[in-house]
Amino acid sequence: MLSPAKPFGEFIRVPRVNVVIVIVVGLATLHPRVSAAMALLAGIVLALTMGNPVPGQTRRLAQVALQASVVALGAEMDLLVVGRVGLQGAGYTAVGVAVALAVGTALGRWLGVNRDAALLVSVGTAICGGSAIAAVAPVIRAKEEDVSMALVTVFLLNAVALFLFPPLGHALHLDEGQFGLWAALAIHDTSSVVGAASQYGPHALAVATAAKLARALWILPITFAIAARRKSDGKAKRPWFIAGFVGVAALVTFVPALRPAGHVVGFVAHRTLAATLFLIGLGLSRPALKTLGVRPFLTGLGLWLLLGSATLGAILAGWIH
Repeated sequence: MLSPAKPFGEFIRVPRVNVVIVIVVGLATLHPRVSAAMALLAGIVLALTMGNPVPGQTRRLAQVALQASVVALGAEMDLLVVGRVGLQGAGYTAVGVAVALAVGTALGRWLGVNRDAALLVSVGTAICGGSAIAAVAPVIRAKEEDVSMALVTVFLLNAVALFLFPPLGHALHLDEGQFGLWAALAIHDTSSVVGAASQYGPHALAVATAAKLARALWILPITFAIAARRKSDGKAKRPWFIAGFVGVAALVTFVPALRPAGHVVGFVAHRTLAATLFLIGLGLSRPALKTLGVRPFLTGLGLWLLLGSATLGAILAGWIH
């Protein structure tokens, strides 16, 4: 293992062309046309083919960039809108998040998935996919391979939902309001929620966006709760960066003149988050992938199917609206 005291020594011990490839591909993930899923996949492909030539440096950079990206994402939040929508659906959202976390943890334990990987998959499914995983991972000091597998799971299921949900909604004769709510509660990532709802209609998109932002705000209490729960084993870090997320969101919300700048900061945050996911993907080695197997994905798939069918049934029954 390389000594942390000599970070630049890594460049001497590996072929320089591999380092150049990592740098070039990493910079390419900052381009707006490169999605977060594509960036993560690029990192995993490089890790499994040529290996990560500078694991120490990419690990340290990913840790810092991950927290900074989460803080900057707060610039996209309008706390007044999110709070208003959140109050309307606080009850069923809380129940959904609690059930998803409990079932995901139990399912992961039953399948033999390690605690951190199961928690990350559960948080990603319960709240808002990659953003929730990004927020919780540094708090529990999750291993790169656990983070990578959790992200791969939610991104794959996001891709499926993007194409599956609209035709299912039409087949079930859901109106736009019903579909927008279903998409917000059952699809992990905000971008996939927006993508699916926009195919269904403008009212579906409006409902889905508002409900999804309210659901995403659960990142805050869940992250603090996880940190408090893990504090006893000495593993958890205090999630101070979440306070930064709230501070940035409050600043943009209550100082209207800053909102145009907030949109710019939010855009930059998404690009740096994509590059960070590339760095995380580089941490998935072949031995780690073999050890993890398909069990984290099965955990995410089972939880997603349960959450999606349960919320759909509740909407059709008129229990949530």
